[in-house]
Amino acid sequence: MPQNLRAFTFLLFSVLNVFFVSESKAQFGSGTKWTKDGNNYMQVQNGSIVQTAINDPSKQITLVNAQFLTPKGKTEPIAVRSFSFSEDGKKVLIYTNTKKVWRYDTRGDYWVADLSAKTLKQIGVARPVSSLMFAKFSPDGTKVAYVSEHNLFLEDLASGKVSKLTSDGTRKLINGTFDWVYEEELECRDGFRWSPDGKSIAYWQLDASKIPNYLMLNTTDSLYPFTVSVEYPVVGENPSRCRIGVINLNTGKNSWMKVPGDDVQHYIPRMEWAANSSELIIQQLNRRQNESKIMLCDAKNGMVKTVSAETDKAWIDAKPEAIGWDWINQGKSFLWLSEKDGWRHIYNINRNGAEKLLTKGDFDVISLEKIDEKDGLIYFMASPENATQQYLYKVNLNGSGKAERVTPNDEPGTHSYDISPNGKVALHYFSNSTTYPTSDVVSLPDHQKIGSNTVPRRSTTPINKPEFFRVKTVDGVTMDGWMVKPLNFDSTKKYPIVFYVYGEPASQTVKDTYGTGMNRLYLGSMAGDGYIYASVENRGSPAPKGREWRKSIYHNIGVINIRDQAMAAKEILKRPYIDTSRVAVWGWSGGGSSTLNLMFQYPEIYKTGISIAAVDNQLNYDNIYQERYMGLLPEDRHYFVDGSPLAHAKNLRGHLLLIHGTGDDNVHYNNAEQMINELIKNDKVFQLMSYPNRTHAISEGAGTSRHLASTYTQFLKENCPPGAR
Repeated sequence: MPQNLRAFTFLLFSVLNVFFVSESKAQFGSGTKWTKDGNNYMQVQNGSIVQTAINDPSKQITLVNAQFLTPKGKTEPIAVRSFSFSEDGKKVLIYTNTKKVWRYDTRGDYWVADLSAKTLKQIGVARPVSSLMFAKFSPDGTKVAYVSEHNLFLEDLASGKVSKLTSDGTRKLINGTFDWVYEEELECRDGFRWSPDGKSIAYWQLDASKIPNYLMLNTTDSLYPFTVSVEYPVVGENPSRCRIGVINLNTGKNSWMKVPGDDVQHYIPRMEWAANSSELIIQQLNRRQNESKIMLCDAKNGMVKTVSAETDKAWIDAKPEAIGWDWINQGKSFLWLSEKDGWRHIYNINRNGAEKLLTKGDFDVISLEKIDEKDGLIYFMASPENATQQYLYKVNLNGSGKAERVTPNDEPGTHSYDISPNGKVALHYFSNSTTYPTSDVVSLPDHQKIGSNTVPRRSTTPINKPEFFRVKTVDGVTMDGWMVKPLNFDSTKKYPIVFYVYGEPASQTVKDTYGTGMNRLYLGSMAGDGYIYASVENRGSPAPKGREWRKSIYHNIGVINIRDQAMAAKEILKRPYIDTSRVAVWGWSGGGSSTLNLMFQYPEIYKTGISIAAVDNQLNYDNIYQERYMGLLPEDRHYFVDGSPLAHAKNLRGHLLLIHGTGDDNVHYNNAEQMINELIKNDKVFQLMSYPNRTHAISEGAGTSRHLASTYTQFLKENCPPGAR
């Protein structure tokens, strides 16, 4: 599961962070786009596309009105999910009528609004409804390319002529997009790129024909059950064959890039045009994902040369941004993130592989935000002093001097920025554990607020105020944590404690953001009912605390993260106001796995556990994620087995509730069934709540979310009673 998907799932369904972050962006809207000059932003308002001046939000221009977006014979305008302008600004591509592909609404219908000709036309009309994916204007705005049913198409906007660029696409031979596991674990969805001159299109092709289908059983949507198949490579199974093709649009000829190495035993998670129309640049990872190579590919003859190579004893992540490449110096070099010196830093790498470190010091770059070449600056996110927070920094593009913090010191917490194309202004979002998310527009690099685009900071009531702390374990590991104490807390009494856990490399639970310390699954107020609610961050989490912190979990999921959690709990339980006979733990997905391991490996600490959608057997999970952190079969099999909750189920002593959706395409229901069998074999009594045909989110169907919360709350109260004693 990705730093995006596994993280997204557990955040969305556990601590409300995703909800409140999206709330903070409501002023601008999640579909807000910058104008090319960076002086205005555009968004959909009441069915129209409106442009707003940064320095004066009262100055608005309607670029495309709702009437224009109303097709002939219709009374309502197109519901705009997203939009993009052609390079000359004369046409708008409208995305609507969207449908999900696994997680995201990446297929739908597209319309082109021609502002000069004053016409509105649907493209791909001969294709099935809601089947078009990733439609994009050509650089000159005269054509649109898109994917439909695993093939690439090109449509001329003037004549309406549609050309089928690939014809071999099937459900198993995928052109221009990706299979399940590439999407889930490498953030790959949009699988083709226009060349800058508009004469070629480069694309991925994945051959999943040899990947076994995982068959999920749907027993609720028809009288007779039927299977739903997913091409899902578990640990040890080969991934899809992956290759890169370039189509010459004048001749229709396809050229395959001659990327060295077995095209099954390597991944190509990133590909872009190399700041020109004659070369591509790609990142290749080996199957073990501990070797990364950056290569330049000649788009005409397919010849490839390696520009830069890196190895790691653990793993190397794919380039964070799935789309785009950070070129500078007129395409002579690019910026790259690497942990090779023990910290995640920004490097300048030229086309010959010569590199220069640009961010120096014992701190991590969380993300690269913007390159301002005109003023010679790089903006990036970091938090050298506190791994629970996030701030904007700048450093000179030439690598001289030290990094400087841009975010003001008087707003501790978590900040994010959407920086304009000119690098002079940014949409700024801020929250912390006691400040409701808010947004404003700031100038850069001085971070001064602009105009009236500001929402006053609003503090919350202290009912859910978490106290942040650090705890040092017997192993000498210092961990961040938060704790929410009961209302009317009395330190002379003893209270039950509930630990919230995730524990794997995809995300953090201890962050200074609004929503931290809240529990969506608890009906009522945990603090009001007399619970202590807490979380601690173990080694292996993606906290900005250096490579060794993050990668110490290699070969050790289910071992080192579990010991860290348990040893931190031991220290916390020394506090006199905690009742050690009432200790509960819960988590979702990877957190569900951690919950089981804590219950089984440290039953003397944890008395009650609620595990939701857990990977009970690591050998069941997909190859890209699990092999990245645990190794390859057969030589590393013991790591997978020893770290799996299944291996320790015989040690259960406390009260356990297993929850899983039978239609989970991510963490399949066979995980729960294997755990059920193991517990039965060892005569371990437990409770089970299966949600028929629900996915990993367990949100589909009338009443599901409420029922899940009711089940969670009732089990917790019955087995870890609330209140002071």
